Amino acid sequence: MSEMSLPERDRRCLWHPYTQMKDYARRELPVIERAEGLFLYDLQGRRYYDTISSWWCILHGHRHPTIARAVHEQLDRLEQVLLAGFSHPPAIELAERLVAITPPGLAKVFYSDNGSTACEIAIKMSLQYWRQTGHPERNRFVALERGYHGDTIGTMSLGGVPEFHQAFAGLLFDSYRLPAPECYRCPMGKERGECGLECLTPFAELLEREGKHIAGFILEPLLQAAGGMNIYPPAYLQKAADLARAHGVHLILDEVATGFGRTGRMFALEYADLAPDFLCLSKGLTGGFLPLAATLTTDEVYEAFYGDYAEGRTFFHGHTFTGNPLGVAAALGSLRVFAEEDVFGRLGRTIPYLHRKMARLRELPWVGDLRLLGTVAAIELVKDRKTKEGFPPADRVAWPLHLQGLEEGILLRPLGNVVYLWLPLSVTEADIDEITDRLWRVLADPGRFGGWPRT
Repeated sequence: MSEMSLPERDRRCLWHPYTQMKDYARRELPVIERAEGLFLYDLQGRRYYDTISSWWCILHGHRHPTIARAVHEQLDRLEQVLLAGFSHPPAIELAERLVAITPPGLAKVFYSDNGSTACEIAIKMSLQYWRQTGHPERNRFVALERGYHGDTIGTMSLGGVPEFHQAFAGLLFDSYRLPAPECYRCPMGKERGECGLECLTPFAELLEREGKHIAGFILEPLLQAAGGMNIYPPAYLQKAADLARAHGVHLILDEVATGFGRTGRMFALEYADLAPDFLCLSKGLTGGFLPLAATLTTDEVYEAFYGDYAEGRTFFHGHTFTGNPLGVAAALGSLRVFAEEDVFGRLGRTIPYLHRKMARLRELPWVGDLRLLGTVAAIELVKDRKTKEGFPPADRVAWPLHLQGLEEGILLRPLGNVVYLWLPLSVTEADIDEITDRLWRVLADPGRFGGWPRT
């Protein structure tokens, strides 16, 4: 056994995602040894509220016994089998369950392993659908600024967060980009309360010019997560869907982050009563236990791929662990928790309580905007509240907030100037009291971060 500590061994061998490793050249990152409920425990026994649900995937708390039991039971029967030319009972059952809880019209389920591939599959299916139905000219896609759909080549091509993907610009295909429905800094110069959804005018104009060449429109319903926790109204989502439908454009909804209760409903699309052509799911699908994703689509799309092998209609996409039995079992366990524990009844109490507890953060002069949706709460920090001027990237306000959060026993991972909570659905009012009090202590003392200007 090496005499080096685990953090030292980590520095020697591990390259962490979305992490500047130099930050840890002389600083030990927490090594998490175990988890339980809302808490993570490091090697020293310190515990942290997992206030971002371990990158938005933990639904019912860590190590929920119902999901753990489902995985263990499946492990005793079948751990892995290819899904090409074979099937297995959990994959069939989960597909049936997903079709049952999603909007009418979504009838077929294609499994993969993460949110990026769920969206990549939808893009590829849409493109191939149009080619196989006699419309190869429909080969362009539309996406939103500040949208994020993953890190594969296709999803990066539709991503609207350039700081994530600009290094790979030479590999990406062209797509149409629309202004984000950003209510705090409206791209059309409007204020909340006077909005007529003018930010959709560019989409309407684009469809009039190029609608016959557009295959699909992809967006995250109600919440652009990685793009800065931008929350927008259901009316935008509904009108955008209506515009796409009017021009025969596929509607692709990326609910990788928002699915399975995060917004207070099973899916964010329910706020606009939508039935998309493609629905992309992952993260909370398994309650955070194992990697699994699903892309749901319609019989109409499916039929375009159905035919004799010689016709070349097959959808050639997949990977070794497509529909892995253990991941599927975890997903079935998570859905069982929804059925057995009245999760939405509990959320009906805890979500309003969270929103009330977050309200006092508006008192802080460097809080420009407070955005709330379901168990998600986002605080945008500004240098000047009147002008909405943000802190420049060189100030890197997120880093001290992250470190101070760890001192307070809460896991914060800000997105630039946006500090957010992404709480598990199992959070209680007592948890919310503790979490919001600790968050207040992190944000209320500017002296800890070199003294932020007061305005």
